[in-house]
Amino acid sequence: MAIIRFTALTETLNRKPVNVEMPADKISQIYATNVFGKTAMKQYLSSEAYESVIGAMEKGIQIDRKMADQVASAMRAWAAEKGATHYTHWFQPLTGATAEKHDAFFEPLDESRAIEKFGGSQLVQQEPDASSFPNGGIRNTFEARGYTAWDPTSPAFVIGKTLCIPTIFISYTGEALDYKTPLVKALHAVDKAAVEVCQYFDKNVTKVNATLGWEQEYFLVDSALFNARPDLLMAGRTVFGHIPAKGQQLEDHYFGSIPDRVAAFMRDFEIEALKLGIPIKTRHNEVAPNQYECAPVFEEANLAVDHNQLLMDVMEKTAIKHNFRILFHEKPFAGVNGSGKHNNWSLGTNTGKNLLSPGKTPKTNLQFLTFFINTIKAVHDHADLLRASIASASNDHRLGANEAPPAIMSIFIGSQLTAVLDELVAKVKKGKMTPDEKTALKLNIGKIPEILLDNTDRNRTSPFAFTGNKFEFRAVGSSANCASAMIVLNTIVANQLILFKKEVDALIAKGVDKDEAILQILKRYIIDSKKILFEGNGYSEEWVKEAARRGLKNIKTTPDALDVYVDKKTLQLFEELKVMSHREQEARYEIYLEMYTKKIQIESRVIGDIAMNSIIPTALTYQNKLIQSVAGLKEIAGASFKTLSAPHMEIITEISERVATIKKNVDLMIEERKKANKIEDAKNKAVAYCEKVKPYFDVIRYNVDKLELLVDDEMWPLPKYRELLYIK
Repeated sequence: MAIIRFTALTETLNRKPVNVEMPADKISQIYATNVFGKTAMKQYLSSEAYESVIGAMEKGIQIDRKMADQVASAMRAWAAEKGATHYTHWFQPLTGATAEKHDAFFEPLDESRAIEKFGGSQLVQQEPDASSFPNGGIRNTFEARGYTAWDPTSPAFVIGKTLCIPTIFISYTGEALDYKTPLVKALHAVDKAAVEVCQYFDKNVTKVNATLGWEQEYFLVDSALFNARPDLLMAGRTVFGHIPAKGQQLEDHYFGSIPDRVAAFMRDFEIEALKLGIPIKTRHNEVAPNQYECAPVFEEANLAVDHNQLLMDVMEKTAIKHNFRILFHEKPFAGVNGSGKHNNWSLGTNTGKNLLSPGKTPKTNLQFLTFFINTIKAVHDHADLLRASIASASNDHRLGANEAPPAIMSIFIGSQLTAVLDELVAKVKKGKMTPDEKTALKLNIGKIPEILLDNTDRNRTSPFAFTGNKFEFRAVGSSANCASAMIVLNTIVANQLILFKKEVDALIAKGVDKDEAILQILKRYIIDSKKILFEGNGYSEEWVKEAARRGLKNIKTTPDALDVYVDKKTLQLFEELKVMSHREQEARYEIYLEMYTKKIQIESRVIGDIAMNSIIPTALTYQNKLIQSVAGLKEIAGASFKTLSAPHMEIITEISERVATIKKNVDLMIEERKKANKIEDAKNKAVAYCEKVKPYFDVIRYNVDKLELLVDDEMWPLPKYRELLYIK
């Protein structure tokens, strides 16, 4: 193992950056060149077919078979010019990764002739094997049929020699087996609900799109070092590794100069991303060594989710070309910050208005307050569901670790907006307001843009923060599919807007002025949601105690967080808005529990394997060397033997104690794992892994990391943090 480690280090030291230059042409000339978007469609489609696709994209109008054949023919012609020989329905099953099955543009006519063919039926629907994807009991393993169906709202694209068509993925009986299907439904629900509320303020609003801007954090590790770490290979994180003398304490990596090798990698994946229409704009060093971040400009949420999943694939492939491996795990290294994926969310109208951005008049600012306060109320009423949407075995390592938002859901809005809400509560009366009171309140509301020009500093400890013209959901994990959080957020906001409109309309029906009715309902929402607003340090113990006093939950583990998915309130919420049926929700609950169990199970096996097959043998080999050294000392030291051999004996004794502790706890962990594996119920099994198996991880790691400081560096079988965490 020491030889493998030495070889890995030698390969790393010999790495040279792959020279990648941005094309001489302007970015605008390569942007979206591999996307069958509106520009390409106008060139390749008839006006009739083009309007049909645009109608499907913007209004949800179904494309008939004749038009589908035209679109398929044009799409194939365009893709063929890009060198594509195959096509695939590109979808997002509940594995967390993307999936694809490639078919050739090929159909034999006889034994010696063939044609290239791609028709409407192949474009619109395919039948991949669904038996091996997570289904949560929706189907039996022996039932293989599933369907992928074209999503025209997300444009097709070419990667390499393959035309990729974004699709939904459903079972033979119609249940969603993916992230996209419920996301599209949630986006439709918030569109419909938001448009109806917008009618109070602007009759020209006929469409509202949820927008998303994600910020993707990640680590890079040299490929040679990665391959010498079985834990990185199998679990995506280091289960062992002592903190290096220099970690992130000097705060010198954040926004620092980007190493040449890393910059070359970034340029390479950015070029590919831009060709795929991913509007990647920002790159920088993050806080931890070897940690980086990239971010695009905002897009419509469904497209943004697709682009994030696609970019993660591109980044992984590009990293390998540059002799890197990319780590999206939320906590790949102990002792330094983990990675998140901040989801910046807002609502935009077809009239060009951001509904979470203040305007220049009291009317537009009352609209802003309406959507702003309703979002707060939605998060307050469904905080547990929002927490569940970002729950995973890997994100549990990060949440509440004094580097990321706590597991307690709270909202930061800044002191100025807090003051605006407080004044609104103080001035709005239950009865009829006088004209002077209305004027005074409207004048105050009109000042909101001026207030926000010098808004309170951002609070990085808040899981859900208002940042000027959007809400930033900071607790999403770096490896997560953004769809999970976006399904929940858009569903709960849609539900809240529906309730709001019902209450306002009820007051208007009683003769209350429209604006006054809106203000009265908003006042009550502010009062009802007050406990979830928090401006202070989310990392502090004081906040944990204060949150408990307020009645806010601190749900620390995934098995506990997931329970809300099958709560009666949640089942009713998703079904009423037609986002997911009871069966689909219960299936996801089972799938997420199984995923948690499997990931902890894998980590447990990796820990046991490395500890028993690498760490303990290495420690004992080194101990034997020390014993031989002591025997040699005894022959030559004479009366000074005890004094001279004392350091050796201390190390020998400590190694014995550490090895014994590791062996004992690995054995106990394996016994608990065997017990957990016999449990049939998914929740009980996940809890057993969480509460009975996982606690051994820290005990074993502590003793292994202590051995790392004792054993000869040349003998240690794993690349160390000081080698993994620095790229030159």
